Formats: sequence, structure tokens, C-alpha cells
Amino acid sequence: MGKIDIQKFMEENYKVEDFRHLHWEGSLQDYIDLVSEDRRIARNSFQRVFDMIMSFGTSTYIEYKKEITRYHFFDDPINNGKDAVFGIDVHLMKLVNFFKSAAQGYGTEKRVLLLHGPVGSAKSSIARLLKKGLEHYSKTDEGAMYTFEWYDAEESEILGGQKLFPSPMHEDPLKLLPMEVRKDFLVTMNKGREEGEYKINIKGEVNPADRYILNAYLKKYDGNWNRVMDHVRVKRLLLSEKDRVGIGTFQPKDEKNQDSTELTGDINFRKIAIYGSDSDPRAFNFDGEFNIANRGVVEFIEMLKLDVAFLYDLLGASQEQSIKPKKFSQTDIDEVIIGHTNEPEFRKLQNNEFMEALRDRTVKIDIPYITRQDKEVMIYNRDFNAEKIPHVHIAPHTLEMASMWAVLTRLEEPKKSDLTRIQKLKLYNGKTLPGYNEDNVKELRKESVREGLEGISPRYIQDKLSNALVKNGHTGCLNPFMVFNELESGLKHHSLVNGQDQMDAFKEMLAMTRQEYEDIVKNDVQKAISLDESAIQTLCANYIDHVKAYTQKEKIRNKYTNRLEDADERFMRSIEEKIDIPESRKDDFRREIMNYIGALAIEGKQFDYKMNERLHRALELKLFEDQKDQIKLTTIISKVVDKETQEKIDIIKSRLIKNYGYCEHCATDALNYVASIFAKGDSAKS
Repeated sequence: MGKIDIQKFMEENYKVEDFRHLHWEGSLQDYIDLVSEDRRIARNSFQRVFDMIMSFGTSTYIEYKKEITRYHFFDDPINNGKDAVFGIDVHLMKLVNFFKSAAQGYGTEKRVLLLHGPVGSAKSSIARLLKKGLEHYSKTDEGAMYTFEWYDAEESEILGGQKLFPSPMHEDPLKLLPMEVRKDFLVTMNKGREEGEYKINIKGEVNPADRYILNAYLKKYDGNWNRVMDHVRVKRLLLSEKDRVGIGTFQPKDEKNQDSTELTGDINFRKIAIYGSDSDPRAFNFDGEFNIANRGVVEFIEMLKLDVAFLYDLLGASQEQSIKPKKFSQTDIDEVIIGHTNEPEFRKLQNNEFMEALRDRTVKIDIPYITRQDKEVMIYNRDFNAEKIPHVHIAPHTLEMASMWAVLTRLEEPKKSDLTRIQKLKLYNGKTLPGYNEDNVKELRKESVREGLEGISPRYIQDKLSNALVKNGHTGCLNPFMVFNELESGLKHHSLVNGQDQMDAFKEMLAMTRQEYEDIVKNDVQKAISLDESAIQTLCANYIDHVKAYTQKEKIRNKYTNRLEDADERFMRSIEEKIDIPESRKDDFRREIMNYIGALAIEGKQFDYKMNERLHRALELKLFEDQKDQIKLTTIISKVVDKETQEKIDIIKSRLIKNYGYCEHCATDALNYVASIFAKGDSAKS
């Protein structure tokens, strides 16, 4: 173990200058100079959150002919993707639009933001991201913000016998300006403002404690405001959830123990002895969640489980942007209020006529489950990968199959009789199906109102993947069958499965997923057997020659007899049938291939079988069929395998490992499994 000289290590790695920069102090004039140079310093909480999200950049992509914006902030770059949110970009766009509107002062800044969705749908992750993001942003130059403290060279009676008295709600120093001069001050400060730049605005007065001290000093100096400001020291404000500065979190407790002082602060009985009265604001702890979250964000966990008395506080805090601490006047606040709740609680709110005022002041953003399989996989890849679990190999398709089942449970049964649930899942995942284009998929999305609001949560999948790892970790490899077994056995004890009908439906979808895996693993083995590219190219050239002769009504020369013959119909159909091209559509398919080759030739390009996915697959399957019998795949599951066959099997296995991500263990399992499928097929034929 290497030794560390801690003093040298800290000198090299810890920069005192950074600490000093983040703990800047100055006068009110210094602060106004800073604001004059950069108006962003005086932003309100909504503007700050919106700018913080935008500071991480965006990218766009097209889905169903609509441009979607991906905000990179939701990839969680601050914590290396720990809380990254995938697959719900459309909903996140609505969330960012809420902040954009509030930042411009269009009215949503007077609303409670309510994230609504099923359990485990990333509501908490989004709230956590916003809190962590704002905390991080306040430490950057771009997100710099400031507050103030009162100080007196002597232990002042006004400050309760102390030299320092920090602003208890981290107020913006500009709020110290008297109301009567603010208008002219703001006109001067906002001169030369560029288009798109925020206007400086000073809203409301300081909290009761700061107000008391300000008035006491004004009285002492006979109204000389400049003299009073000599007692103000401006300092950098760093938001911190742990230190309860600018970021608050409120979680409902037992109803009997709920007390509104948790939100708006309470009297400090120890300080009454110093100040002599419980109505002296200096004897009050402005440490409720609303107080400490001023200038930042407050999160309400399971918001609708709050006692009614708390909800009244919420109404004032959102609409009037003020709170009413016990024994004191309305106190102005500037903070983003985020709540989240699940569906049963939200339905209760809708059905409660007494809650109409809260409903009216709430902007609901749905946060559903993911309904795209490739995005769902990203959630599990984050925790189950070679870096985090180096001792266990996760077999190909394991996480994809778990994701497929999870997404299937969230989809509504298609209304079209010719479409299965699995096909719907594939369409949503960007695959193409004959007879379905982007417009059809868009329609499918529109007609499915409840999709993503029900089904299996990612937490259940994560728990079962963990269980499967614990049970099978000793084998060194985790495959889809181990996960399937765990997913199915866990359903019996799953608290969110409502009744036998839902249990049966989930099991049926699991059976569909197993069947899909059977096709996928068979496909992998088929590809490994027919991976001989030169053999596919030869087969493709042969097929193209016959198709060309057929479409141009020419003869083709037999390379063995050297005679001119008709195109071999049986040979062409043996390839086309592999991808289910019916007899009635064979001419269309052949013409399509020839037209494409002709178009490429005009551009001076040469046709490659990989350019046409369907033809590529058909050639692979044909080659597999031709080679399968030579390799005698079914002999794999018998005990006796001759040397020549064993060599061929080893080649297939090495291809599975090299090209498809299998390990020795799961490659053997895959081959045995596929061999057993063909063995069943052979016995069924006989």
C-alpha cells in the first residue's frame, strides 16, 4: 500500500484560491458593480433553474416526423449519469417549457410544479437532479449568487449582543433598497439591456428579522440609509441541501405529528431571554423548509399526502409567493416549488372539491414509464455492466429481454386485430413492419391514453436482476433464462399485482418474451454458422444473376454444362421464402432489387448484399440451412461427437464469442439450447 504525504497531496490537489473565490465578500457597492457587469447575478429562482438546465446544452432528433429536443442536463453529467433519465424526452420538454415560461414571467412562476406518474417512474430522480444541478450551478461563475449579513464592529444591541447576524433567508442584497427609490434604480440598471437578456427586478421586502434590523439602524442613524449600509457585508451564496441553504425537502410524517412550523419556522425559546419577547423577529428561527429554500428550490415528497393545513401554506407560497410565519406578517419568498405524487393520490385530489384551489394552482407534468425498449435497457445498463459487476458475465440479450417484458406490461392491447403487442413494441422501438409507417405509429401512440402509467416498474426488474445475480453468480454468467425464472417467481409476492387476471396477463407476456428470445438466440447461432462472408457473397452473386435473367427475360449460362438455361425458380424461391415473401409478391421483390442495383450503377456504386437488410437475412438463413446438416447441429446435445463435427462446433462457438459478445459458458448454453430446438423439430417431422 502506497503512503501519502497528506500535506503535499493537499498542496497539489486543493486550491485555496478556489475557496477564496467561492467565499468572496464585499460591500453593497461592490455587489451593485458586479450586477451592473452581469445582470444574471440578480436572476430569480425560476430563471436560474432554466439557465442551469440550458447550460448543459441540447441536441435534437426526429421521432414520428416531430423534432424532439434532448436536454443533456437530464443525462446527469454532474454525477456521471447516476440519476440520468431516459426515454421520456417529450415529457421533459414540457417540464423545461414550464421553467422557460416562468423565467419570462408568463404566469407559471405562480404555480406548483407537480410531477405525476406511477411508482418508480423517475419523479424523484428528476427532483433530485434539479436540486443537485442548482447546488452545482451556484458554485460556477455563470450561476454565481449573493446574499448578505449584518455586522457591527462592536457587539451591537441591535444584533442581539453579537457582531454578526446573517440574513436568515439568504435574501438578495438588492431587496435592502427602499421601495420608493427602486423604480428609478431599476430604470438605470436595465438601460442598454440586450434582447433576450433578463430584466433586473426587485420583488418584495426582506424577511421580518432583516426588516427589524434595517429599521433599527435607520432609527439609530436618523434615516441615513448610506450609514446603515456600512453594516451590510455582501457574500457569495453557495446552495447546499445538506447545509439547508437554498434547497429544501419536505416529507410528510404521521398526520397527528404534522406541524406547519416545519414549513414556515418557529420561535426559538432560548433567544426570548436575549430579546425579551416572542414577537421579536430576531427570536424566531426562519428555518422551515419554505424559509431555507428561499432563492432556490423546495421539493415536496408525496405532496398530496400532506395535511390540509400544509396545503393552505402551499397556496400562498405559489400564487402570492409569500408565506405567513407564526406571529409575523406575510414574508416574500422566491423559490421553485416541486411536488411529486402517484396516481391514486392524484385521483383523490381530483375528486376532492375542497382542493379546487390547489388544483387550479398546479401544473401537472406526467412522468410515465418508458415505452421504448432500447431506452429501458439504458436504465439497467447503468447498474449491470462489466465495470460494476466484473466477476459475472451478463449474456447477450439478458437486459434486453428483461426490458422487453417490462415495456410489454406497460403497453395497451392494440386496437388493430392484425397487430400483436410484441409488434407494437417493435414499432415503438423504431423497427419497420409491412403496412405501418411513421404516421401509423403516431396514431397508435395517440389512441393509447394510459400507456406508460401502468405496468411493471424498473425497480422490480432491478430487484430481480440483483436476485438472479446472487443466486447464479457462482456460475460466472447470467443468462436470460435465469432472469425469466426470477421475474416469474417474484410475481407471486409482488405487492403491485392486482388480482389473478393481471398476474395471468403478466405471465402471458413473459411467455411471449421467452418465445422472442428463442428466435433471437436461434438467429445468433444461425448467423454464427453462416458467418462465412465469401460464401454469402457467392450465394448473393448467384441469386442476382438469376434475378437479372428472370426480370429481363434472358437465359443464364450453366457454369457446369455451359448451356443456356432459364433462371432457376426453385433456387430463387428457396431464398425468398426465408423472409416470407409470398409467391404473389416475388416479382415485386425481384424488380425492387434490380431497380436498386440499377440506381447504384448510375451513381457509379456497386451493390453489396448488406445494403438490403431483408436480402441479407434471407441469404444468411439459406446458407444456414445449407450448412446446418453438414455441421449436424443436433449432435451437439448427444454425448458422442466426432472430431470433425467438434471442430466445426468450436468454430461456431468462437464466432459467438468474438462477434456476438458471448462467453464460453453462455455460448455453450446457446448452442445446446438451439440444438435442442432443432432436435424437437426433427423428431416432430419424423
